[in-house]
Amino acid sequence: MRDSKKCVKCGSERVVCIPGNVGSYGSGNNIQIGLTTLSAFPVGRYICVDCGYAEEWISKATLKQVEEELKKRGMIE
Repeated sequence: MRDSKKCVKCGSERVVCIPGNVGSYGSGNNIQIGLTTLSAFPVGRYICVDCGYAEEWISKATLKQVEEELKKRGMIE
């Protein structure tokens, strides 16, 4: 849905994006790896406004940051 702008479930082209953000106290569209918002990474959501299907995507730049953070924490090699 992110690239095609078309719903993979119903075929609708009415797809909206809610950008990821990191707010105070862990609020927002994000994945938090540690205990504070300093370890949170934004996750964008693509939603079909016809059927309600939703997908979450992390940008390539954010993926690199996530990988580096996980390596620092010894969670991946």
